Amino acid sequence: MSHAEKAVNYHKDYNCAQAVLAAYAKDFGLDIDKAFQVSVGFGGGIAHLQETCGAVSSSVAVLGLKSGYKEGDGRPKIDAVYDKVRSFTDEFKKVYGTIKCRDLLGCDLVSEEGHKFFVDNNLRVVKCREYIKTCCGLLDKYLAE
Repeated sequence: MSHAEKAVNYHKDYNCAQAVLAAYAKDFGLDIDKAFQVSVGFGGGIAHLQETCGAVSSSVAVLGLKSGYKEGDGRPKIDAVYDKVRSFTDEFKKVYGTIKCRDLLGCDLVSEEGHKFFVDNNLRVVKCREYIKTCCGLLDKYLAE
């Protein structure tokens, strides 16, 4: 099963951020339950603040795991991760114009009206899963480098 397929499957029960991180967890020796726990707050653009898309946020975490950064590695290793993250988010923006959850969804998840729009238009499936798949596709490319 591909990472995107795993993430979409996880997204049936978990938020977008949890789905992405969990799809890659085993690749980095990360316990799936811990992946769900550590990423739960990133959902909805960080706790429905609708800032950076949760799928993008967890993708940043995966890129960090890929880097293998550890204490004492220093600035060059940090800068390399930052470069990958900027490149990743630039590619996502080329497709969608933004990494901001509110703009990606076109509604305010916290307001009653916005939440109703989200539910009535099935945006969790129609939009969020598209972003999850895009993030996984980009991650697979970056992880293969």
